[in-house]
Amino acid sequence: MELSLKQRTKEINRVTLWGVLVNVLLASTKLVGGVIGQSHALIADGLHSASDLASDAMVLFAAKHAAEDADEDHPYGHERFETIATVALGTLLVIVGLGIAYDAISELVLDEEIPTPHTFTLWIAAFSILSNEVLYHYTKHVGNNIRSKLLIANAWHHRSDAISSVVVFIGIAGTQMDMPKLDTYAAIVVALMIVKIGIELGYQSMQELVDKGLDPETVKKVREQILAHEDVRHLHMLRSRKMGHKALVDVHIEVAPKLSVSEGHHISEAVEKTLIDKFEDINDVTVHIDPEDDEQEACSMSLPLRSELIMALNEEWSKVPELVAINDVTLHYLAGSISVEASMSLEHLNSLDDTRSLQHKFDEACMKVACVKQATLRFH
Repeated sequence: MELSLKQRTKEINRVTLWGVLVNVLLASTKLVGGVIGQSHALIADGLHSASDLASDAMVLFAAKHAAEDADEDHPYGHERFETIATVALGTLLVIVGLGIAYDAISELVLDEEIPTPHTFTLWIAAFSILSNEVLYHYTKHVGNNIRSKLLIANAWHHRSDAISSVVVFIGIAGTQMDMPKLDTYAAIVVALMIVKIGIELGYQSMQELVDKGLDPETVKKVREQILAHEDVRHLHMLRSRKMGHKALVDVHIEVAPKLSVSEGHHISEAVEKTLIDKFEDINDVTVHIDPEDDEQEACSMSLPLRSELIMALNEEWSKVPELVAINDVTLHYLAGSISVEASMSLEHLNSLDDTRSLQHKFDEACMKVACVKQATLRFH
């Protein structure tokens, strides 16, 4: 069931605040333990956990603003606050990772004496692995349920902490076995992992900011759902774009060319409801009704509008006294020409035998107006 924006925000805040509590504990423990225990890798891991606090703050900020209702300045809502925050989170990860890598590589280049970390730092790394793995599964589970890319991104941030802590554990363990530089190498590996995750998060969200469409498989399914509607003959100009946890779709569908406006509108509403019901991500659909394929060229664009055409038709009809009684004129703009349908009451005729003659006169009068290629007069 689709959650309201307020319910969704409440879920994001609840999960993120748990992450804040855990990250405060982990960051302080790893930084203090790394300094006292003389482990560069554990200090790097502590900075990684500290960056999680910044990312949690971004999540809370984005969730608050993304939950705001659409307004005059933001008619599509504020969901892209999540996207922007995810880009910022990715950038932060890249900066943190490069900083850690620079310090570790500088230490190797200068060939400074590297102290052996104390054994208790192993226990801190193990505790970090367990804590972050639990946070990852919890955050990802909620993120999937409410379809929040930002929350899923933050979950992977927790998973990156767990993996980096595994690397730290191995590095510290290696120093205990007379491999003193393994701790520094572990710090570099952790840094590169952080940079990779940051680039991936930033790239994916940047794609959303430039209106990247839904994946090809989903677009194919959307197309199939539209064409499955019995009144849709063809479709073209199917477009989609992501906006936070939502997706927007617009499409041109071809229907029988002489349907009434109300029936065409009804078909468009049916297509819209089908897509929203069938696809979780899609919540906004715009359906343009076409009587013919106008993807390559709008053949009727240069034709006169109704007011101009009716004026010209009335001028011709006025030359035939019986046609003054015409009412209910319908115009069909198709294939670069206009078809005119009109009706009049039989009470204006002297005899039913006059209908054929009057239809002929109506046809001749209409054909004198440029762009009119077909004319039909009905009686009621």
